[in-house]
Amino acid sequence: MKVTIIIPFYNEEKRIVLESYHQIFKNISQYDFILVDDGSTDNTNSILGEFKSKFSNLTILKLDKNVGKAEAIRAAVLSISNTDFIAYYDADLATPFSELDKLIQFSIQNPNYKMIMGARIKLIGNGVKRSLTRHYFGRIFATIVSQFVLKVAVYDTQCGAKVIDYQIAKQIFEKPFISKWLFDVELLKRLQRINNLREVVKEIPLEKWQEIGNSKINFLDFLKIPYELFKIYRKYD
Repeated sequence: MKVTIIIPFYNEEKRIVLESYHQIFKNISQYDFILVDDGSTDNTNSILGEFKSKFSNLTILKLDKNVGKAEAIRAAVLSISNTDFIAYYDADLATPFSELDKLIQFSIQNPNYKMIMGARIKLIGNGVKRSLTRHYFGRIFATIVSQFVLKVAVYDTQCGAKVIDYQIAKQIFEKPFISKWLFDVELLKRLQRINNLREVVKEIPLEKWQEIGNSKINFLDFLKIPYELFKIYRKYD
């Protein structure tokens, strides 16, 4: 099975942990990686170029201007011509790569599921470390999405680790997104148009996740969330 992992970067020069990425690319040579430079204005592209010079399983996709995470991942998906699964993953490595690999292996072993989503659930004995503010906001957000937008129970649409069957990905990434930050919800709405989410989507609790901080989403973006959800609901319902 061929797996392609997409990692979008935007002005990540100060947050890229070189040693961590070297370990990932060196030890996970069986997967292909697409590193997307989403119009960075710092030294991010040079760092990605250094990765490319050292590891043969990498492709660099440089975008001329910043288009946001949704369209950066979409551009990468549309550039792929041959794979079985695509995965996307946050550049801050908040999710350890071992956790993403678990999602990938589950996808390969359970092809009836077309989208596998990591879920950041704080449970006794696991290593999910998340601030109370973001935890409670996440619960309120998930409740609204579950009850009013998807009408299907979902715990964590916004986790940055997901694996999708490539044939499905081609369909749900085909058109531009109307939401910049909530495209994960929009993806689920698109998938819901062609499949029953209860049958093809699986959320798997992560054993480890570490909140990194310095989020690209600012306070004004948070204020726009109700409107963004309304736009998604109006377009797809």
